[in-house]
Parts: sequence; C-alpha cells; structure tokens
Amino acid sequence: MVKNHMPEMSLNAARALMNHFEAAGIPVWIDGGWAVDALLGRETRSHSDLDIALEVRHAEAARNILERLGFAYVIDCDTKPWNFVMAHEDGRSVDFHLFVLDASGNGIYGPAEDNDTYPAQTLRGRGSLDGLSVRCLSPEGLIAFRAEYPYPPRDRDFQDVRTICRHFGLPIPPKYRTDVDRTRYTPLP
Repeated sequence: MVKNHMPEMSLNAARALMNHFEAAGIPVWIDGGWAVDALLGRETRSHSDLDIALEVRHAEAARNILERLGFAYVIDCDTKPWNFVMAHEDGRSVDFHLFVLDASGNGIYGPAEDNDTYPAQTLRGRGSLDGLSVRCLSPEGLIAFRAEYPYPPRDRDFQDVRTICRHFGLPIPPKYRTDVDRTRYTPLP
C-alpha cells in the first residue's frame, strides 16, 4: 500500500541550507512557516518547503548552491523572475522571493509598478534554527503579509498567525479571528 506522503523540509535540512548560504556570504531572510519557527526558536509544525527572501544580486549564487546540492529549477504557472521554486528529487523545495533594496532599505519585490515591498523594518527579524542564528522576517512583517494574502487562510496559516500573535503580543488580523475548528493541523510538541 502506498501512503500519500507530503514532502518535508526538516529542521536539519533547513538549517543545513542556511549554513550553505551563510558560508557563501549570501544574506538570506527566512520567510513563511520556517520564519515563524525561527522567531519562536522551535519547530511548531512540519514544513513542505523553505521560503527565502534575498536580494536579486545574490540569486544566481544561491541557485548555484542549490544546484550543487541536487536541486533543480521548477517551472509552473506561478513562476516569475522574482518568485520561483527549486526542488530536490526527494521532495524538498526552496521557494525564492527576490527583491531589490532601495535607498531606504525597503526590498522592492517584483516590478516596481506593482508596489510590493518588504518594508525595511520587516527585514530586521532575527531567529534561530536549532541554535543557528538566522535572518528572518519580523513578527509584524509576517503577520502583515499573511493578513494581505489574496487567498483564504489555510489551517497552517491560522496556526502560524495565532502562534506569532500570542507569542509577541500582536493583534490577530480580522480574517484570522474566526472560531472555526482548526483541529486538522496538529502542532509539534
């Protein structure tokens, strides 16, 4: 019998990738679910990928590192020059979010006319992956981005937002205040 198995980006795998980027002198900010866990300093749930934000000028070097580790560029309907995925045959994937820093330290994400940015304060987050100090999005930045998601929140989004808001004393955005039972997503101990 074949089980449905969701690919997993384990803590050890995420930490190892961040070590590779750090050793190459590539400043990378963790985004997404692993940013939540980095800010908390512990793993709260399983993750299917590692979301990273980095300057466009470092993208080629980061891609080269992942290619040497067996990752390949994935082209799908969501692929853009500033947002793409590299995946490994074992199912792990890295989701790239590329930006250009402006004079004020804001990360301009995608075409300037889209007005999508990583505000400078968002890029000031620090966290830890199993003792490794990492750059990550700030708690306020993570919550603001989740509040602006154009799709309905998934179970893990509810979990991530509520966990960060509780831990850092931030208000829960309106779309995450529902009393819907979210029992399908079980946090790790």
